[in-house]
Amino acid sequence: MQIDPDVVADLQRRLRRIEGQVRGIQGMLAEERECRDVVTQIAAVTKAMEQVGFKLLASGLTQCLQDPDRAEAEGYPVAEVERLFLKLA
Repeated sequence: MQIDPDVVADLQRRLRRIEGQVRGIQGMLAEERECRDVVTQIAAVTKAMEQVGFKLLASGLTQCLQDPDRAEAEGYPVAEVERLFLKLA
């Protein structure tokens, strides 16, 4: 499944931001920061990762719906994309 280059660029930006957040959490642990602060940051990273997954699949699903025959030929029938989407839900 071919993902729109603009979507890929957006996902890469999001992932770099998440990478920085994860490094921040590592620093918080090294500094022995309060548990509630660390958990808050972990929750933020988790939510951000979910959004990356949903955006990726939404883009793919859009393409599948626009040309279902091509998507199926590439190994991504609509039912498969739906199963992937539900893995994130």
